[in-house]
Amino acid sequence: MPDSMKPRDAGDAHEATLGERLAARGVSRRAFLKFASALASMMALPPSMGLVMAQAMAQAKRPSVLWFPFQECTGCTESITRSHTPTIEGMIFDMISLDYHETLMAAAGHQSEAAREQAMKDNAGKYLLLVDGSVATGLDGAYSTIGGQTNLSWLTEAAKGAAAIIAVGTCASFGGIPKANPNPTGARAVSDVIKDKPIVNIPGCPPIPVVLTGVLAHFLTFGSLPELDALGRPKAFFGDTIHDRCYRRPFYDQGLFAKTFDDEGARNGWCLYELGCKGPVTYNACATVKWNAGTSFPIQSGHGCLGCSEPDFWDKGSFYKALPVGQWGSAATLGGAAAVGVAVGAAAAYAARRRQDKIAKGD
Repeated sequence: MPDSMKPRDAGDAHEATLGERLAARGVSRRAFLKFASALASMMALPPSMGLVMAQAMAQAKRPSVLWFPFQECTGCTESITRSHTPTIEGMIFDMISLDYHETLMAAAGHQSEAAREQAMKDNAGKYLLLVDGSVATGLDGAYSTIGGQTNLSWLTEAAKGAAAIIAVGTCASFGGIPKANPNPTGARAVSDVIKDKPIVNIPGCPPIPVVLTGVLAHFLTFGSLPELDALGRPKAFFGDTIHDRCYRRPFYDQGLFAKTFDDEGARNGWCLYELGCKGPVTYNACATVKWNAGTSFPIQSGHGCLGCSEPDFWDKGSFYKALPVGQWGSAATLGGAAAVGVAVGAAAAYAARRRQDKIAKGD
């Protein structure tokens, strides 16, 4: 076992590297390397980067992390705590020093607030700030407060000393449901409030746990955030649409669509496009990473994608109406490949229906 994976004496526990902490818990170097290789693969990095990530993470000290819950439903925390590989990924909090999280910390009241303030002071300029939930800005932020202070004031104060900010979930990333019309609280995304810090958005209602794992691993390895798309999302996980990777795609290409949620097409696993699936215009890793130990995802369970990892998904609505060919909502348009795919699929569906009609008529 290399030195980076050998545990120190108990008295040095607070200075232990990630590798030492995992070794102390019985995690072998081989298991850790497999974990790092899997992360590298999911993040679209070359296979050789698995070893690089393992070595870098094993030697890294845990960064201080403050997790602020604002206008949220706790679903993002619920999702992250349901990591499906507990021997490694379930120990994600060994990769970081989680110094504040209302839902998960033992302290409460003034003790928890003291812990937050101390962590900000001791780790100024180095801590990661995680936020889930939108930021209430109406009435100077008075719609949402913690300990007598507004979420808005918490965010602006903590952002000053943060090395980077991770917006966890669609509400923090884009405003989410709280921002939907008529938005009485003046809900905003973290990036609408903070303009001078690096921010990575991990949208989803809720977000996929492994995406946060990947972002944290990248930060530990390279000391920076991963490559992001135009909306601030990690490209490795949000580089393709759900439609691109959906197992029902072959049915779409053949023009085979379920017409209702309980017809023969639905029972045969045909495409849900005509039932309103937003997979063609939604970027996320749901179809590949899936949920609950890779068991399933909404489309696999028989329900079309709602587009929850896209901005303003709730106001766009039309959850059970097929996407118009060439556009989504009132403003955004489909990308070229998606538009062509929808058009081809629609044409194939029309041709298939014509053939079925002819057969039925005996032509």
